[in-house]
Amino acid sequence: MRWYVVRRVLWAVVATYLILSVTWGLLALTPNPAAEQLQFRAAASGGSAEAAREAFEARRGLDRPLWDRYSDYMVNMVTLNWGWSDSRSQPVMEAIAGAIPYTAVYSVPTTILSVLLGLSIGLYSATHQYTRTDYAATFFAFFGYAIPNFWFAIVLLLVFSVQLGWFPVVFDPDVPLVGFAMAHQLVLPVVVLVTGTIAGVMRYSRAEALEYVQAEFVKTAKAKGAGEFRILTRHVLRPAAVPLMTILIGDILGIFLAASYLVEVVFGIPGLGQLSYNAILAQDTALVLGTTLIFTFVAVIGNLIQDIAYTILDPRIDYGDR
Repeated sequence: MRWYVVRRVLWAVVATYLILSVTWGLLALTPNPAAEQLQFRAAASGGSAEAAREAFEARRGLDRPLWDRYSDYMVNMVTLNWGWSDSRSQPVMEAIAGAIPYTAVYSVPTTILSVLLGLSIGLYSATHQYTRTDYAATFFAFFGYAIPNFWFAIVLLLVFSVQLGWFPVVFDPDVPLVGFAMAHQLVLPVVVLVTGTIAGVMRYSRAEALEYVQAEFVKTAKAKGAGEFRILTRHVLRPAAVPLMTILIGDILGIFLAASYLVEVVFGIPGLGQLSYNAILAQDTALVLGTTLIFTFVAVIGNLIQDIAYTILDPRIDYGDR
């Protein structure tokens, strides 16, 4: 197990390096809209568009050879000197540090609610198959799958914020991160994310639990007088949790990586998703690569935790030292 973790960590370093290299290369080859705007303004005012472009590249260091720019940036990434964000006029590390709390403030409660509610509803639905509760849970799951999250978020904003005025229309980043005011304006984003995420957790937990509800060891536990809660948590959830780990980790990463763009752009939350989105639009290479590294690190660590959790939940799984 120890050597497996070492190999995974080493591979994580290689994967991170490859992802950053590809991202840097694509951004380096993409035309910069800021340079094009400067050229247009210079030409419109009677100046030289070529001189404006050369001045822009010299100011940003884009006139240097590609290999020099690439090698310098990779050294800076290792030393945590992630450069300067031109679009925000601040260091990249400072911009990321300021955005992470706003992403965590909604992703943490969303993850907790999705896992707890999804597992609870799925297990209960498996033990009460073909009842009204099971049908209601199935309807809720299909509703979460079918409805587009971005459309659902806009509808919630129009109804509960614009029409009813129950929640603020514009996110206020100046309120304390922990408090009623912050929780109040995060209700709609969390509802949107939980609705989409809980469906997958519930359906997969129900499907996995159904394999063990009628198992012989479960029937034996019932015959010995074990309560329903003990049967669900100890005899059904424990073996079903091994395949569920893939789904849970995937959903958690989905919240942090993909959904952050949707929620933060729609609701105006100044987190990592909106930071990365604005950096891409502004062609801010240093900030784009910095946010890419954060997302890559979370994905790699999440998958490593997933594999380690397999061995904890099921001792029969052994990666060995080969």
